[in-house]
Amino acid sequence: MSSPAEQPAAERFPNGPFTRYMIGEGISMTGTWMQAMAQGWVMAGLTASGLALAAVNFASGLPMLLLFRLGGMYADRYDKRYILQACQLVQICLAVALGTLIARGSLEMWHIIAAATLLGISNSFEMPAAAAIVPELVGKAHVARAIAVDRAIFHGTRLIGPALAGYLVGRLGAQWAFYLNAGSFVALMIALTTLPRRALGTPEQEEKRQGGMGAAFQHLRQDAASLSMIAMLVTNTLFVFPVMIVLLPLYGQHVLHVNPEQMGGLMLSSGIGSVLGSVGIMFLPRQARRVALTIAVIVICVALISLSKADSFPWAAPTLTCLALGVSTLVGLGNTVVQERSPEEIRGRVSAIAGLSFFGFLPFAGLIMGALADHFGIRQILFGSACCYAVIGCIVLVAAGNRMNEAVE
Repeated sequence: MSSPAEQPAAERFPNGPFTRYMIGEGISMTGTWMQAMAQGWVMAGLTASGLALAAVNFASGLPMLLLFRLGGMYADRYDKRYILQACQLVQICLAVALGTLIARGSLEMWHIIAAATLLGISNSFEMPAAAAIVPELVGKAHVARAIAVDRAIFHGTRLIGPALAGYLVGRLGAQWAFYLNAGSFVALMIALTTLPRRALGTPEQEEKRQGGMGAAFQHLRQDAASLSMIAMLVTNTLFVFPVMIVLLPLYGQHVLHVNPEQMGGLMLSSGIGSVLGSVGIMFLPRQARRVALTIAVIVICVALISLSKADSFPWAAPTLTCLALGVSTLVGLGNTVVQERSPEEIRGRVSAIAGLSFFGFLPFAGLIMGALADHFGIRQILFGSACCYAVIGCIVLVAAGNRMNEAVE
């Protein structure tokens, strides 16, 4: 057996390129979560309409629905490093522009919607490239661990970003969260310049990289395990993410009546649960995956019901931790299975389809959930979401049958 020093870099875990990329992503994601908290707070101050907030997510998600095919094909055909750097430049410009409008006191909802549309176009190319580049940085045997570390960093930054943003919003103004987010992208851009080019595959593999989305759809049709995981991700997007992404700012300000620091605390609580779920996946035996998925569905349903009854920050915060724990476990396992089973030469396109289960459905689910919240009230929608998620989640788990066994064992 060769020593670690004698092994090719990609076969060691963690290796230098992967570590540098994770550090850059960690800094960048901290800024992203800061802006997410600050933007949610600013929007909730501009409007009390759930439908208006959902329109922002719709504006961001619709371009991804229209461009996911192109983004997936680009991720397989071209250098992912350059795609990601171009997307970082777009996001820097958007963050500075929104921060300047806030500082001048001239920000309006249409500004946010316009920026969300441009961000959605950028994300159409960034998402599949970012998802596919992580497995390329490590050996095939370490793909599951690399994805788990990536997700842990993604969620771990939620422990820092929202809390810091809550302090900045309360003390210095929301614009500083946007400015610091713009600066944080530089770290990831630098890390990307240090990554090696993807090693060329066989002529047959390189030819497959030039193909269209049909190859990815064919793979998923033939791979029942991955298809089952995507069905679980869609269910999560329809009934849980609209609550966590669209309605949470309104829930905090108009149901719990929290201040900016407490709003950051709610997002911090959610981040704690997400980190616990991501770290747990690293140590989860393959034979325990199905049980973990079932428990995650139960935890999510109970947490949504608890949130519908919560009347204070001390009640809502730990409940959000439990909700995020369940969601992180479910989404992490689903994405891990899809990435593990995807052939390398079509991984960008498969990642685009998997991302569509979130970005493609969320704009419409958010609009419907926001409109229903305006009509029936947020508490009623939380309870209804729990009931719908329980029924459909169980149907997916039971109906999948052997597919689920193949996917998680």
